[in-house]
Amino acid sequence: MRLVECVPNFSEGRDLKVIDSIAHAISSVPNVWLLHTDIGHDANRTVFTFVGDIHTIGEAIIQAILTANNLIDMSKHHGEHPRMGACDVCPLIPLGETSMEEVVNLSHDIGKQLGNSGIPVYMYENSAIRLERKNLAFLRKGEYEGLKEKLQSDSHLPDYGPHIFNEKFGAMVLGARNFLIAYNVNLETKDVSIAKKIAATIRESGYRNAEGIYVHGILKGVKAIGWWMEEYQCAQVSTNIVDINIADVKLVFDTVKNEALKYHVEVKYSELIGLIPESVILRIANEILPFEKNKSLLYRTVFDYLGLMNMDENRILEVLIKEKQRL
Repeated sequence: MRLVECVPNFSEGRDLKVIDSIAHAISSVPNVWLLHTDIGHDANRTVFTFVGDIHTIGEAIIQAILTANNLIDMSKHHGEHPRMGACDVCPLIPLGETSMEEVVNLSHDIGKQLGNSGIPVYMYENSAIRLERKNLAFLRKGEYEGLKEKLQSDSHLPDYGPHIFNEKFGAMVLGARNFLIAYNVNLETKDVSIAKKIAATIRESGYRNAEGIYVHGILKGVKAIGWWMEEYQCAQVSTNIVDINIADVKLVFDTVKNEALKYHVEVKYSELIGLIPESVILRIANEILPFEKNKSLLYRTVFDYLGLMNMDENRILEVLIKEKQRL
C-alpha cells in the first residue's frame, strides 16, 4: 500500500458537531485512518491528521472539504489564526515509497473536483502552477476579509473553481509538500511584543529593523509568528518547521529559550500541533542520551526536555500508522 498523509486545517474549533462531522467524513472512507485531531478554541481552527492509500485518500479529502462547505460559514468566522476559507489549507505529504510526483498529480485531481463543486482552489508548494504561489503566506495575504477585493485582479484568480467571491466558503489552498512540524513555545509573559520580536529574530525570513535594513533570521527552514494565546493566558511563539532536515523542535525550543532570556522571560512549556516523525524524536534523543537504546525512555526524555504538554507515543506518526495497520 502506497501511503499519503493529509493535514487539512479547517476554520472551526468550537462547534464539536461540525468537527465530528468532518472527522466522520474522513473515517468513513476505506483504507483511510484518522490519526489525530487537534482542536484550537482560540484559533477557532481544527487540524486533522490522516493517512491513507493513494487510491482512496482523495475521496476522504473531498468528502471532508464538502462537509466543511456545508457546515461552516466564513462570513461569521472569527479566530486568532490567519485564514482564508472554511478549509484554509490542505497539504498532502508522500510517505514511504510514494513519490512527490504522484502526490502532485493527486492534488491537482482533487483541486479540479473541488473546483467543479464551486470551491475556489489555489495550488501551492510543489503543486503550484505559478512560482509565486508556492508560498502559503503570499496566497493568504489579506485573509478571508481581503479575498473579494483580490479576486478583482487577474493575478489573484484561483487555479480551479469559480472566479467570483464565495462568501460562505471563502477559498482554500491545496498542494503537495514535504513533512512540516507545527510547533509552539509558550512564554512566561503576557507581553505579546516580546513573542513577536523573538519570532522575527528566529524565522528564516527575518525582519526589517528601525532603519529599514533587512536582517536575516537565525533559523533556516523555520517560519514563526508571535501572538497572544487566550487559552494559556500567555504570549506564544508559533512556528512551522518547514525543513526538518536542517531544523527540529529542540533547536527551535533552545533558540526561543535563549532569545526569551534576553528579555528576562522564561519559557513555560511547548506544544506540538498534529504529529511528529519518529526519526526527529530519535535524532534529538540521541543528542541527550547517546547510548540509550530503550525507545520508550528516549521518547519520554525528549518530551520532558521540551516541556511538551500531554505528549505520549501516540503523537508519533510511525507508531500510530503501525497501530492502525494492525487493526
